[in-house]
Parts: sequence; structure tokens; C-alpha cells
Amino acid sequence: MARLDGRIALVTGATGGIGRAVAAGLAREGATVVVVGRSVARAQAVMADIRTHVPGADLEPLACDLSLQSSIRFAVDQFRSRHGRLDVLVNAAGVFRKERHETAEGLELTFATNVMSYYLVTGLLLDDLRKEGSAALPSRVVNIASKYGNVRIPFDDLQTATGKYSFLRSTPPTMLGRVLLTQEFAARLRGTGVVVNAVHPGLVKNTGLLQDVGGPFRWITNTLGKSAGKAADTPLWLATSPETAGLTGKLWAGRKELPTPGMGSDPEARRRLWDACAGLAGNDFR
Repeated sequence: MARLDGRIALVTGATGGIGRAVAAGLAREGATVVVVGRSVARAQAVMADIRTHVPGADLEPLACDLSLQSSIRFAVDQFRSRHGRLDVLVNAAGVFRKERHETAEGLELTFATNVMSYYLVTGLLLDDLRKEGSAALPSRVVNIASKYGNVRIPFDDLQTATGKYSFLRSTPPTMLGRVLLTQEFAARLRGTGVVVNAVHPGLVKNTGLLQDVGGPFRWITNTLGKSAGKAADTPLWLATSPETAGLTGKLWAGRKELPTPGMGSDPEARRRLWDACAGLAGNDFR
């Protein structure tokens, strides 16, 4: 991995699990890391913990409820008031919910957090990412996603409004959605000095992500999963390494490219999802 002295990074989902490990890793390489949490207090608590392992880490808190578009827009404005550019963006926030919830803005919580926040955070920060990026030293976007199996995106019911709700029904399509958004951002940003990739970290033990779910799935994850530090290796490699500077639009695991079968290889599916997100956000990013 290359040193990141003088570079600016922003990590969503940085108050736990893989996001916290990625934030610590970026700080260790010398970046100024903006730690995004639901409150400044939560972000500051994580910053204090990171500094016990990375003395002198250059960290900043940024409060944002990633399920709310209004909060995302406010947080991006706050970021811009402090910084004139962005070199590394890692989208690591996510939720698993046992029951269906709607946000104050009327979106289903899982879809709003797992898909819309990735679309809106990245889209709103495109100018900041493009500002300093070049072919030789690109800005990097890394999206934490997952292998999605035989899942398809239900375009007629993106927010799981019909039928019986479960995290097994609502969450896997959002992982496919992240891969499709990664591909679409990469295609739109090709040649601009910004590369965009997705990562399947596998099972990560002791993550707060599964707190609401519990049961056998949480037990299996905590028993068989890897540590957050090990899971952060590939995201950090994509965010920092010179050898990944020219890689974009791919899904990775263990520093190896994964196939994207089914709908994950369908350009029409990614355009349909993009258009749906653009309509819900009121922004079609270029």
C-alpha cells in the first residue's frame, strides 16, 4: 500500500466493523480521515479508539444519518466547508432489519441506507473526487457490497412494500444494487481520474450490522467470520495501492476479481437502477 500523506478520505459506516477498520487503515497510511457516524459523539468515540492503535491519526468527525437524503446533503455541505477536494471515498454503511421501517422521508430503511446512500453520497461528491484525480494518481471510490448469488432486483417493488418482509428478502437485492451502481459510476467516470470498485468482504464477526437480526445467522457469522481487520485488507488495497490505480467497475474479494453473473452483468439492469435512484434523489449525476 502507498502512503496517503496530504490526501483526504471519507468513510461512511466508520463507527463499527469493517468501516472502522478501513478508517484506521487509511489513517495509518497518513490520510486525513473523515469519520462518518450517526452523531458527532459516536464518531468521536471511534476516533479515540483508532488513536489508541494509530497514535497521531488525523481524524475528523462528521455526523450523518445515511438513511435520510436531507442529512446526506447537509453532511456533504459540511464536508465541503472544510475541504476543497476528496481523494478516497469508502462507502461501508449498511443495515439488516428484521422488520420493515420507513424513514421520515418515506423510503424503506434498508433500501434507503444500503442503496440510496451509496448513490447520493458518491454522486454529490463527484466534483470533489474529480478535482485532483488523474490517470497516474486517481481518486478512489470503494463500495462494500457482497456476492449476491442468484438474486435479482425486483424493479416493481424496490422497497419491499408488498408481501412478507424479511431481511433475507430485502437485503440481498441491495448488495446486487451496490455492484450495479459501482459499474454505472465506473462507466460514467471512465477517463476522469476516478476509479470505482466494489468489495465482497465475506462474513465479518462481531459486527453491529446484525444486532437487529440475531438468531442463527448472527451466530454463524460470529463463529465463522473473519475479523474486521482482515476483512478490511481488500478495500484498503483498492483505496491505496498503485497496482489498483487502473482498475475500475469490478467486484473483488481477497484481492481477486469476482464474476458478476446474472443481473450483475446486465447493462440494462444497472441503467434501470440508476434511473430509479436518480428519480428518488431528484439528481441524475454526470
